[in-house]
Amino acid sequence: MRAVVVFESLWGNTEQLAREIAAGIGGERTDVVDAAWAPSALDSDVDLLVVGGPTHAFSMSTGSTRESAKQEGAEHVPARGIREWIEAHTSPGRAVPVATFDTRVVSPRLPGSAAKKAMKRLVGLGFRPVAKPETFGVHGYAGPVADGELERARRWGAELARLLSHH
Repeated sequence: MRAVVVFESLWGNTEQLAREIAAGIGGERTDVVDAAWAPSALDSDVDLLVVGGPTHAFSMSTGSTRESAKQEGAEHVPARGIREWIEAHTSPGRAVPVATFDTRVVSPRLPGSAAKKAMKRLVGLGFRPVAKPETFGVHGYAGPVADGELERARRWGAELARLLSHH
């Protein structure tokens, strides 16, 4: 199975989770790619796309929310996040299975979900959802990832791989 995990991460937490999800998926080839550098079309042999990013202002990040994160001290501010990557993405031409995830501050628990918004856009492009959008908790903006979430991310990746193997 070939999977691609595209992530956006400003503090490194979402990237850590993306790598755990990829480890859970396993397979011969699972690539983990930063949305800033991800190609705008998937290779024809991709069996699963997983997209994840932080929830900013109730949705996927924008140039201005990433700019505010930079002012909060984020060291790695990508030129483009998953929102722009999805907007630039071409339709896969077949119903490629997709799963989305986001990171949110544990406290205060704010509404909104980057994963749900990303899923809606990806389905609009012709991707086929294989799982409900998933949220992972982070302590404050800078992290760290909340207790147990890295293990849960790895289990979720394994679950996605299982769901696909039954199709």
